Amino acid sequence: METNTERIAEKLNMLIQKNRDAEKGFAELSNIAKAKSLVTWFSDRSVEREGYVLQLKTEVLSIGQTYADKGSLSGNVHRAWMNVKDIFSLDSDEAMLSEAIRGEKAALEEYNAVLAEMTMAANTEILLKTQRAKIEKGLSALKYLSSIEYQEES
Repeated sequence: METNTERIAEKLNMLIQKNRDAEKGFAELSNIAKAKSLVTWFSDRSVEREGYVLQLKTEVLSIGQTYADKGSLSGNVHRAWMNVKDIFSLDSDEAMLSEAIRGEKAALEEYNAVLAEMTMAANTEILLKTQRAKIEKGLSALKYLSSIEYQEES
């Protein structure tokens, strides 16, 4: 029978996978964006998500469980990457922003679902709420950035 701790670890491992996915996605976007401000912004988000992964791994270990360092991605993550690949083929900063907004909205939904779904230790809840708040702040910035007309910077 699965314990609450195991269920929490399972959800944290899911967030580890999602954040690893976002880390790689933002890194790829930073490699293909034309506007230097977007290159920097996407690169910073990639580093931020790498930090989230490390924090979540530490949290999983602190509750006596093991984290999923490698493994197959869920169907949803696979579909998300397929969407990102489609955006890469468009080669447009606006399209990349649109895809990043979609991904961040999905991340917020995932964090909200985990937080609403179960009771967890205060430190775990604080960690998730802190990461969620930063994602939400980033989403607001993305929405603002998407309202700016980008042109290739030399």
